[in-house]
Amino acid sequence: MTIKNVLIVIFIMAGLYIVLGFRDHNFKRAIDACVAGSQQLNQPMTKDEAKKFCEDQIKKNKN
Repeated sequence: MTIKNVLIVIFIMAGLYIVLGFRDHNFKRAIDACVAGSQQLNQPMTKDEAKKFCEDQIKKNKN
């Protein structure tokens, strides 16, 4: 292998590591926003109930 090929492989592996490391970031932010929004609803929920509800709704809408 040439040095160019080795550098390309290293770059691809580093990119995959970064992408896979941050894939849950948006999901966590969506849950936090949903929990904050659920505090504004007429029916009060505890933080754990709101988190569970939001996780279920986000997963249902994702599929």
